[in-house]
Amino acid sequence: MAMEIPKISKLDKRIVETRMMKKRMKPESLTSLNNLDDGCLMHILSFLSPIPDRYNTALVCHRWRYLACHPRLWLRVDRFVKDLSQPGVFHNIESAVSAARPGDTILIGAGGNHHVSNIQIKKPLCLVGGGEIPDETTLVCSRGSDSALELLSTCKLANLTVKAELGCCLLHRSGRLMIDGCVLQCETNPLDHLSCPIVSTAVNEEDILSQVEVKEAVVEKIKGNSVNVFQTRIEGGAKAVSTSGDLVLQRVRVMYSKAYLYFWFDVDHE
Repeated sequence: MAMEIPKISKLDKRIVETRMMKKRMKPESLTSLNNLDDGCLMHILSFLSPIPDRYNTALVCHRWRYLACHPRLWLRVDRFVKDLSQPGVFHNIESAVSAARPGDTILIGAGGNHHVSNIQIKKPLCLVGGGEIPDETTLVCSRGSDSALELLSTCKLANLTVKAELGCCLLHRSGRLMIDGCVLQCETNPLDHLSCPIVSTAVNEEDILSQVEVKEAVVEKIKGNSVNVFQTRIEGGAKAVSTSGDLVLQRVRVMYSKAYLYFWFDVDHE
């Protein structure tokens, strides 16, 4: 008995033809962008807001991720630079923080001391030391200041040394603060009981979703207050962290390495 061959309908033919066409076609816009050299494409990416646009471009492919995260797109603090006409280069941290957009990363140059006093950070930023180790990038808060940095938004500090003579190194008012691989040092003096590396005055807030406008783009941000410390040396002061709000110290781990103590802990809701 002969086997009957099923007939192909006109609709099935169209579906097959459409699929074949899609396989042969290349997205012209993406192809033309990828034909640009790295310098030109990086210049285009520099016009995007860091969050969410530049972050999203980093997900396209390995090359775009390399360009979107390139140090040339960061803000830099360099006390020794002579030509301030370079885009994104500043003599001091306060100027860089003022010029930064939410989500920016500020690379702080190694060598010498950067003098800071009560610098308020009210937008999500990441401050990173430019040295190989935290001791090569030092922020010094002089006597008479309440703190070196006053943090009122979600921020990350990495590879930095922060020194305070009196008062505190970091004053956490609100937001999520992450301290990763840093050195917090209150200098020894007869008034040690008045100084503390980390002070948190944040109060307990329910986690809610809100919208914040960033360069005409609306993104979602989770409100909430906490401090997370990873592999950080803490020296001097009455105690490592002082809380006068609703947050409490939790999940403490300490590792002894030669002459130093390295801390991991959270300051969060009970």
